[in-house]
Parts: sequence; C-alpha cells; structure tokens
Amino acid sequence: MTVTNPSALTTLGVTPFSFHCDQPLFRVNSGVPLHEALHHVSDLLHVAKLLAEDAAMTKETDRYAWASHYLQEMVKAVIDDVVKVLESPCNAEQ
Repeated sequence: MTVTNPSALTTLGVTPFSFHCDQPLFRVNSGVPLHEALHHVSDLLHVAKLLAEDAAMTKETDRYAWASHYLQEMVKAVIDDVVKVLESPCNAEQ
C-alpha cells in the first residue's frame, strides 16, 4: 500500500458540528487541503483563547465565553475531520 503525498491530502467533509434538535447545523467542507485547514484552525483557536481570557476578566457579560465556545466547536470539528484523513488506512505509513 502506498502512502499518499501529505500535501495532496484534503478534508473529508464528514464531520458535523453545532447540533440543534439532534441535527447538525454545520459540517466541515470537503476538499480543503489539510495544511490550509490546520492553518485556519490555528487562527480560530488563537481567537478563542483570547476571548476566553477576556471572559475570565469580564464579569458583567458572557458574550466572550459563548463566542469562544462556538469557535472551539468549529476548531474541534476541523481537527476531527483532519484526524479521520490521517488515520485512514490508505494514508497510514507502512
């Protein structure tokens, strides 16, 4: 079995997130190069971290905490989708 060129790997687009009434409202899109997806989630996670820090310091509102929560939900979905690609038998190193 041959290992796929890492730069050719893309998201599967099978990972849902933001569930409402037991239905996902959003899903990771397929075909995004993994490098680009990981770069984007790094940015999202950075912003989520900053919002969480602000939420910890601001007692009169929870808007920062909720924004951070939703950003983290998006980050987790993309990371889960990337992991599915990397753990795929056709991409596993022999």
